[in-house]
Amino acid sequence: MKASRAPTLEERIKNIRADIETIIDARVDVVSKESPGVPKGAIRNLLTARAPGCLCTQYLEFEKE
Repeated sequence: MKASRAPTLEERIKNIRADIETIIDARVDVVSKESPGVPKGAIRNLLTARAPGCLCTQYLEFEKE
């Protein structure tokens, strides 16, 4: 039986970033339903502007709410 290898740091980072993108997209969907007519891109920008920088920082800021 072939042993499975642990994911590399790069693979883990890519997976985490993809997970965070999914969380941000879900939050954008919720807010867009409460704000009809506002483009999702604008909502996303407003949500992520609270924590400029990387997706990880943005996620941590979301979790504070």
